[in-house]
Amino acid sequence: MSSMFGKPRAGGERPPQSPLPECNVAILGCRGAGKSALTVKFLTKRFISEYDPNLEDTYASEELVDQQPVLLKVMDTADEDGPRNCERYLHWASAFLVVYSIDDRKNFEGCQRYLEILALHMRGCQHPCPMLLLGNKLDMEQYRQVPSAEGMSLASRFGCLFYEVSACQDFAGVQQVFHEAVREVRRQAERSLPLRPLFITEERPCPPVATPVALPTRHGLASCTFNTLSTVGYKEIPSVAQAKLVTVKSSRAQSKRKAPTLTLLKGFKIF
Repeated sequence: MSSMFGKPRAGGERPPQSPLPECNVAILGCRGAGKSALTVKFLTKRFISEYDPNLEDTYASEELVDQQPVLLKVMDTADEDGPRNCERYLHWASAFLVVYSIDDRKNFEGCQRYLEILALHMRGCQHPCPMLLLGNKLDMEQYRQVPSAEGMSLASRFGCLFYEVSACQDFAGVQQVFHEAVREVRRQAERSLPLRPLFITEERPCPPVATPVALPTRHGLASCTFNTLSTVGYKEIPSVAQAKLVTVKSSRAQSKRKAPTLTLLKGFKIF
C-alpha cells in the first residue's frame, strides 16, 4: 500500500486531465545500509535512527526537477540476506539506487550481488534502466572500511553513477541523488525515442535572366545588343556605365587609306 508524505502543492489540486509524469525509483541494498534513513531524509528532511528493518513500503512525492514537475515514487525495499524475490521491483522501477555503508566491508560486498542481478536483467530489456551506486554514512568517515576509489571502480564496472552522502547530515546531497535519478530516466527516455526522418531540400539557382544592353552608335555604325547573364558563377561582365571605351584600328587603318574606327567594350574579343 502506497503512502504519501504531505508536501504542499504550489498550484493547488492538479486537474485530472493533465497527470504528472511518473518516475519509479527502487532503493536496494543489504540490511544496515541506511535505505530507510535515505528515503525519510529525502521526503521529510528528517533523520531517523530507529526503524523496522523488515518494513517495505512505497512512498510518493511531487518534485520539481530542472523546472519540470514529476511524481517521484520511491520503493524502500527490505531484503534480509541479499536479493530476494527481485521480480517485485525489477519490472516496476524505472531507476535503481543501490546503497551500501562505507563503514561496513561486508555491506559493500553484498551490494555487488544487486548490481549483478540488475546487469543480468538489463541484458534482456529493450530500454535499460539507469543504475546509481550510493555510499551512505559519510558522517562515519573515521570508521570507513570502503575507500571512495573502490566505490568508483565498482560503479565504473557496471556503468553506474557514483555518489557518497550522509543521510544523517546532508539533505542537499541526498536530494541531488534522487533528482539525478529522475534526470537519468529522462535522458534514457529521450534516447529511446524513434528517430525522425530527415528531409533535405535542395535550393536550385534561379534561371539566368537576359538583360539587353544597347551599345551606342558611333561613326555611322549600326547599334548592336549584348545579353548579360546575372547568374552567380558566371564571370561578371561590366555594365555599360562602367565599361571603358578603347579604340582599335583595323589593319586597313594602318595603310595609307583611311578606315573607320571601331568602338568596343573593354574585355570582349574581336572575332
